[in-house]
Amino acid sequence: MAEVLSRVREIKLFIDGHYRASSENKTFEVYNPATQELIANVHEATKEDVDRACQAARRAFEEGPWRTMTVKERCAKVRRMAEIIMERKEELARLEALDVGKPFSVAYEFEIPRAAHNLSFFADFIEHHPSEMYPMEEEFLNYTRYEPVGVAALITPWNLPFMLTTWKLGPCLATGNTAVIKPAEPTPLTVSLLGEIAKEAGIPDGVVNVVQGFGPNSTGEFMTTHPEVDLISFTGETSTGKAIMKNGADTLKRVSFELGGKAANIVFEDADLDKAIPTSIRAAFLNSGQVCLAGSRILVQRSIFDEFVDRFAAAARQLKVGDPQDSSTNMGPLVSKEHYEKVTSYLQIAESEHSTLICGGKRPELTEYLKDGYYLEPTVFVQEDPHARICQEEIFGPIVTLIPFDTEEEALQIANSTQYGLNGVVWTDNLQRAHRVASKVRAGTIWVNCWFVRDLRVPFGGFKKSGIGREGGHHSLEFFTEAKTICLALR
Repeated sequence: MAEVLSRVREIKLFIDGHYRASSENKTFEVYNPATQELIANVHEATKEDVDRACQAARRAFEEGPWRTMTVKERCAKVRRMAEIIMERKEELARLEALDVGKPFSVAYEFEIPRAAHNLSFFADFIEHHPSEMYPMEEEFLNYTRYEPVGVAALITPWNLPFMLTTWKLGPCLATGNTAVIKPAEPTPLTVSLLGEIAKEAGIPDGVVNVVQGFGPNSTGEFMTTHPEVDLISFTGETSTGKAIMKNGADTLKRVSFELGGKAANIVFEDADLDKAIPTSIRAAFLNSGQVCLAGSRILVQRSIFDEFVDRFAAAARQLKVGDPQDSSTNMGPLVSKEHYEKVTSYLQIAESEHSTLICGGKRPELTEYLKDGYYLEPTVFVQEDPHARICQEEIFGPIVTLIPFDTEEEALQIANSTQYGLNGVVWTDNLQRAHRVASKVRAGTIWVNCWFVRDLRVPFGGFKKSGIGREGGHHSLEFFTEAKTICLALR
């Protein structure tokens, strides 16, 4: 495993069952965010390469056996992918920690197993999904078939690259579609292995293709405008989602977007702080705050505000920031120089808005080999004005804002005051209040006295500028299939 971490990898494009160099030998470099050491030279897909991948996916869909094989056989191969992922769990977790900068323990214990579960769940769900049948007296019988759409472009973000790719790939493959995957350019290491994992699982060539590159005037744009792509599933920034919609409009591509978030984590005075504080710490600082579901906007009832601030800040100071490969590390670096500069710019914004710094706000003191990493201490501000920029904009880093409120009505007003609506959290021991508040927060998922609990059967997506559509369970089935009604005359 040490050799896997120390060598500089060459990451090629995976097209039609084989790794291939960029047609113009275009490459870009990827660095370890913890140390700034070079870890990969990555081949960038040209327009010709993207066309080759999309054409391979189209041939595999139209001419190959994937679409027409039995659901049982197809889903067995998807489940085999999940088994291979678990067989390679440590390798994948080490690479994810190396590439993203997240703690190895989080990748090993949670993200890689969840990635495998994504595939196995959707294989089981699709295989056992019942058919709909509607008789009309004794004269006609209607039934519904769910048939694959075609070629799917799966575009995934850098914060949870492997897990979020399999979340899309599972239902895409189980329903009989083919895929062209584009991982985010800073974090291609694990996603680049999905093609070979699919091939080892017995999935035909051309069904899973992986192409690396950037967005505008590069791989992303070439994919989203390509005439052979039928549908696009994207997770990432809201501004990128807008561009993708424009790119796909001319060819009427169907889209599913999970975009930005600025979740309100609402803590009422009757909350159990022994549960609310450690879970809120996790919601704020998991993956260095680089989670779209992060509870980075914590609304606390004024009667318990001072106690919450003291206990929350003390817990934040206890987090160990350091080497992602160290099993004792709680928080690693930010993913890249560009993102580090964006996140740390909010330190000056917070100061200009007269926010009160409670803890953090600077680079931690670390050992010599980590001195060039993009580290920031867990940072906590108090801000009375819920309309301040640090309360409204998605920072996507380890910066948390604590906002006091007096009444339930005020908490709801603050919670709903942003352009986002991906998720929220409510902490209370009052069942009636929990139901009342959860129903009035305009967001796609509301957790009550918990966070980041995901049942793959339920819908997932956002209100407002946090996304379009839903995925999960039958919502994924509907996105990745065309529903066909067949009416039989019985007389």
